Parts: sequence; C-alpha cells; structure tokens
Amino acid sequence: MSNQEIAESAGQRSGGCCAPISVSALDEAQAAEGAAVFKALSDPIRLRLMSIIASAGGEICVCDFTGQFDVSGPTISHHLRVLRQAGLVDCERRGTWVYYWPKPERMQWVSALLAVPEAAALAR
Repeated sequence: MSNQEIAESAGQRSGGCCAPISVSALDEAQAAEGAAVFKALSDPIRLRLMSIIASAGGEICVCDFTGQFDVSGPTISHHLRVLRQAGLVDCERRGTWVYYWPKPERMQWVSALLAVPEAAALAR
C-alpha cells in the first residue's frame, strides 16, 4: 500500500481529518488544530477531566466529578471550557447542573492523527 493510499484510508476512518503524522507532514492549519487539542490535554487537571468524562460511558453531571479535585469550582469551569473550545467535550445545562459528554469524532481525530499505519508498523 502506498503512502497516499494509507493517508486516504486514514482520512476516511477519521472523518476526513488528515493523514497520520507517520505518513505525511501536517500543513499549517492541521498543525494549529492539533496543537490546540494537545494544548488542551497538556494540563493534568484537564487530562483527568477528559478521562473522567470519556470513561463515564455517556454523559456525566459536573456534580459527579468536581469533588475529585482540590481546586475551586471556577477553576474546574475554566478547564472544562478549554476542553469544550478544543472540541473534545460538549455539554448541556439542565436546571442547576451541567452535563458533559465526550465528542467521539474528535477523539477519533486525535487517534487517527497519531496512528501508526499497519504497513509502516510491519516495515520495521
């Protein structure tokens, strides 16, 4: 399989994202988009929040995870806003509480970006 075929199949799997970085270099826009996602995940609190939300198996109320952190509510809200702006989670207010869920297509995008195509893995 050629690099172009690998890139095309990766783009189809990820919903038209981009080729894995192991196949071809990112253009400027793709690099900026990827950097924003990785920057959002680079903070330990945000990474923990993302893992709690993603592992919840659906949506989770903010009231169910704020007690797991030694930071204030406004700080948690800030970190959740960063995750939303990066497109990793979405939310909905219901009365007093806000419910969060992961955006699978964005998680797949990150996964596809970092994927090692089988052909490349077998070549080593």
